[in-house]
This record gives sequence, C-alpha cells and structure tokens, in this order.
Amino acid sequence: GALLWGMETAESHSTFTCEPVGLRMCQDLPYNATFMPNLLNHYDQQTAALSMEPFHPMVNLQCSEDLRMFLCALYAPVCMEYGRVSMPCRALCHRAKRDCHKLMEMFGVAWPDETECSRFPDCDESYPRAVDLQTSANPTDISPMSVQRDFGFWCPRKLKMEPDLGYSFLGVRECSPPCPNMYFQRPELTFARYFIGVVSIVCLSATLFSFLTFLIDVTRFRYPERPIIFYAACYMMVSLVFFLGFLLEDRVACNAASPTQYRAATITQGSHNKACTLLFMVLYFFTMAGSVWWVILTITWFLAAVPKWGSEAIEKKALLFHTCAWGLPGCLTVALLALNKIEGDGVSGVCFVGLYDVTALRWFLLAPLCLNVAVGVALLLTGIVALNRVRMEIPLEKENQDKLVKFMIRIGVFSVLYLVPLLTVISCYLYEHSYRSVWETTWVQERCRDYHIPCPFQVKQTSRPDLALFLIKYLMMLVVGIPSVFWVGSKKTCFEWASFLHRRRNKDGVNESRQVLQEPDFAQSLLRDPHTPIIRKSRGTSTQGTSTHASSTHLAILDEPDDPRHAGSVHSKTSYHGSLHRSRDGRYTPCSYRGGEERTLPRHDHLLSTHSSLHGLDAQSQHSSQCDLSVATPTLITHGTSFGRVTNNGDNGASA
Repeated sequence: GALLWGMETAESHSTFTCEPVGLRMCQDLPYNATFMPNLLNHYDQQTAALSMEPFHPMVNLQCSEDLRMFLCALYAPVCMEYGRVSMPCRALCHRAKRDCHKLMEMFGVAWPDETECSRFPDCDESYPRAVDLQTSANPTDISPMSVQRDFGFWCPRKLKMEPDLGYSFLGVRECSPPCPNMYFQRPELTFARYFIGVVSIVCLSATLFSFLTFLIDVTRFRYPERPIIFYAACYMMVSLVFFLGFLLEDRVACNAASPTQYRAATITQGSHNKACTLLFMVLYFFTMAGSVWWVILTITWFLAAVPKWGSEAIEKKALLFHTCAWGLPGCLTVALLALNKIEGDGVSGVCFVGLYDVTALRWFLLAPLCLNVAVGVALLLTGIVALNRVRMEIPLEKENQDKLVKFMIRIGVFSVLYLVPLLTVISCYLYEHSYRSVWETTWVQERCRDYHIPCPFQVKQTSRPDLALFLIKYLMMLVVGIPSVFWVGSKKTCFEWASFLHRRRNKDGVNESRQVLQEPDFAQSLLRDPHTPIIRKSRGTSTQGTSTHASSTHLAILDEPDDPRHAGSVHSKTSYHGSLHRSRDGRYTPCSYRGGEERTLPRHDHLLSTHSSLHGLDAQSQHSSQCDLSVATPTLITHGTSFGRVTNNGDNGASA
C-alpha cells in the first residue's frame, strides 16, 4: 500500500526524468541522481531543501547514523527506471526516530505526519538497495536547467484550506481559488458589481409588479396563463438574491484572509458557510423552478390549443403542475447540497454552482436548461400551428378572429422575450465550459512565479475571458423574468391598480354615494320658485369603476301643483314605492312624494320612514287636492337605506 502511495505521487504530477542530486545534505551518497516530484510531493529540489532545514541540527549533531539516509530517501530518492520507486524500510524509519526524538524535542522539531513509519514497507534493508543501484540512471550529461518537467497544478500555500471541508481547485483537494476573482482586476469587478446591482433592481421591480398585479385580482389570471405568475415570482426571488449579493459584496462569497496562517482571501466552497448555502439554495432552486414553470406554461397552452381543453379542465391538473415545478428543482438542490458543490461567485457576490467545477456546470445547469428549452419550444410551436389552423379553417366572427390573432401575437412575443435571454445564458455557459481549461492554464502561467509553484509545461494556447461575457451572462439571467410584465400589462391592469390605490386612499373617507346634497342655494331655489322643474342626480361610485343602481339617487321633476298631470314625486331607482293620495271621488292623484335626506339627529332620535308624504287639503273642495310644496327636500337613497327628515311649515301638518 505504501509503495503504491509513492507510485501515485510520483506519476500524477510529473513527466518522469532523472536529474542530479542538488541537496547539500544528500551529497556523497551511493547514488547521485534523483527525480522530482519526490515522495513528499515537493515539485523541485529547492522546495525539498526548505522542508529539510529543520532537520539540519540533528544531522550535524549525528543523533542517528540512519537519519541522514532516511531523509534523503524521502526528499531526494534514488532515480530508477520509469514506473519504479524505491522507498526506505520501516525499520530504518523507527531507528532514526527513536535515536533522535529527544534532540528533536529540544529543538522544537516535530516528526512530520507524512514521514510516519507506518507508511513505509515492512522490511529491514539498507538504502539504497543493491538492485536499486544497478538500475539507477547516470545523469552526468543532464543539467538541472535542461530537465523538462510537467508537474501539473500545485496548490500555493496561500490557497490551501483545512481538510474535510470539500474544497477543490483545478483538481487539487484542500485548495481554493483566490478571491474575489482569478481573471479580473478590482476596477473591473467594481464595475461589474454595480452593473449587476442596477439590473437586479430593475428586474426585481418588474417581477414584483407582475406578482402584485396577480394578488390584486387572483381570479383574473386563470389557466392556461396562470403559470406566468409563478414564473414571475421565481425570477423575483432570483433578482432579490442578486440584489443581496450586490449589498453583501464579497463577504459571503469569499473567505477572509488570515495573515497569521499565511492564507489569502479565497472563494467559499461547500456548505460550511450557512449564509452562502442559503443564497445558493434560493438562487438555484428558483432559477430551475422558473425554467420549469415556463415549460408548464407551454404545456397549458398546448392543452388549450390542440386538445381544446377548457380552463377548468386544465386547472384540475394544477396539483401535478405544482408538484413538478417545485419538486424537480428541490431534488436537484438537495443533490447539490449532498455533493457539496456550492461555490462562491466573487463577481456577483452570490453563491451558485458550476463556477469552477466543470462537471457540475455540465450536469446541473446545462443539461436541465437545454432539456427545458427543447420541450418548451416543441410544445410552443405545436400549439401555435394548431391555433393558426383554427384561424384559417374555422370561420369565426371578425371580433373573434382579431382576438385569436392578438392572442397568438402575445404568445409569440412573450416566448421570444423569454427564449432569447435563456438561449444567450446557455450559450455563455457552453462557451465557458469550452474555454475554462485554457483560462485556467493561462492564469497558472501568469501567476506561477508569484505563488512560487511550478509553471505549466508546453503551453499551447493562452486566453483570458472577457468581462463582457460575464456581464451578458448575468444580464440575461436577470432580464429573463421581465417578459411577465408584457403579459400582465394592459389597460385592465392600469384600471385595477387605479381602483386599488383609490380604495386605499379613500379607505377612511366618505364615499361619494353616501354624501348628502346639503347645498343652501339649491334648497332656497326650491323655496323661491316652486314651479321650476329641477333634475338632480348624485354621482354613483363603485369599487369596480362603474356606478351601480344601489348607489344612484334621483330627484324627480317637480311641476306645477295645480295640474294633476304634472304633480311632482320623488322616487329612487333602487326602491320605487310611489305613494299616491286617493281622493274621495276614487281617483289617484300623484300629489304625494317620498322625501328624505340625511340629517344630524339627537342621540336618542330614531330613523323615520322614507315613505312619508306631505298633503295639504283644501277645506272647501272634496274632489281636488293640491300638493304643498312649501318645503321641498332632496332625497338620498344609499344602498336601499334612506334617512328621513320631517319639517313643519306654518299650519301645514307633516306626517312620517
């Protein structure tokens, strides 16, 4: 097992070549050729020499005759033919550790974990073995500068992370990308962050408007168009997360630098950061849910266009729609949490998936989005073809024809406004997936000397990503929710908002339909000229924007009292109870009227009946009657209820 460990270490990071031993401690050994990286994953002899420095006092004091050979066997092993690695025996390790542990404690030097004796083969032979020396290469004609090595990516010390946290960078575990971003400079990142913040505010406002429009009148948007509302709600949450990322900057997406541990700021990975995990769950879940709701929208359109399902029939499948729309993204989110594939985004300040892991990008972003687009476009085209066939083959009235054409245009415009941003996002992901390795190799080549790590071997292509690519990706991820505004936006929406705001403003006020006509000039005109016909109509107000019968009140024409044909009466449209006075000769004369108005009564007064009439009888004539119009009061009937007021005038009696 230990031998295999050494073999994997040697083979995974190098193109095998032998080079002269350059370590000062390992001169004058039975061999003079070694290979790098060594058994302790040091990629060159300079790095190995730095790691050996703490052992120099013990070697100089000769605490053990086996210590020097044991250290050289690990830090500068004998170079053999390709595929073979010679490791020191376990007995050699035990003797060196036993003889020098007291001196090591005195100098404060700890025995490294990677040199634990249990790692080595159980044998008791000297190093190097005789068979190792027979196959050893002769490097006399090899200079260190001419040795070609491809060590791959070695994690810099500044980017190393604690074990068991799920960190990985460029295939190396316990390593994390630098923060805030490995491709762009700070001014570029500042511009990108403000750009994303502004776009997120615009998209949040648009989707919030669509969702609130639905809440004002939940019965207005029925199937097959109701999925648009849930689609808008999903991208409202997506915009909210990006806006929070703009406010938080890189406090969640990045780990803070730790100078005491020689650690730079790094990208957050895994689920150990609770805030990052929460942002990831909300962002990924609602991104996938919004895409699924668009597919469900195309399904409902298809059911309405091809099998001719009605709204009620489609609505019966609502439970199935919700199960798919929320269940599938939930399963994907849980799977990513279990796989620990969460990654911080230093550009936008949020946490997402596929930012550094190409495999996660391929299976958890590209695959679901492409599948949703394929299914949605197929159903959409089928539905549009069916609607067009209906328009062409079935004779419809011109009004219905226009409505159908308008509906088809709205479907087409909405679909284009959704598909163009989504296809752009998918294109950005595909481009990023194709060039990610080239970008990473270029970054390693540019920063290898700064990080003191091996530079790439034989770089064939170099390229850096353009900031515009990332800006387009974030822009399209957000604006994909805006098309919902174009669907809910109409004159009816404006009327609903106006009515809603009007109700809110007049919630504690007095309704116009309950106002009393208390105009002194109007009353005086009736007293001065009782022969003048006056028509008065109160304004009816409805919460739906139209007047109702229950809120309208009319005053009838008041004509000359001496003509029975023109006798005035006051009646309401909502409650018509005309009271007629019957004379002694058996004729009905319309001399009575219903009068009532709202008045301020004493606390213990009660409401009087609205069916009151005021009669003035001539004492000398029993066959004629004349209306006494000395007092005329306007009438108000509010929702079938009126308040009456009785006025005494001179010697005339008033009855209620």
